[in-house]
Amino acid sequence: MEQVSQMKKNIGNADKTIRVLLALTFIYLYAYEYITGTLGLILMLVTLFFNISSIVGHCPLYVALGINTNKKK
Repeated sequence: MEQVSQMKKNIGNADKTIRVLLALTFIYLYAYEYITGTLGLILMLVTLFFNISSIVGHCPLYVALGINTNKKK
C-alpha cells in the first residue's frame, strides 16, 4: 500500500490569525450584502480556503511559492 506523505505545517500563528480575521470580515461583508454576486461567491471560496488552511496549518500556495511562516522546526 502506498504511503501518503505528511503535509508539513507552513503557516504560523500570526498568519493563522490574519486568515481567520479576513475570513470573518468576508463573511460579514457577504452576509450583510455589502459584497454580492460573483465577487461575493469568490470571497466565500477564499474564506473556505483560509479556514481550511488555518485549521490544517498547511497552505499549498505557500509550498509553490517557497514561503514558510511557521517558525517551529
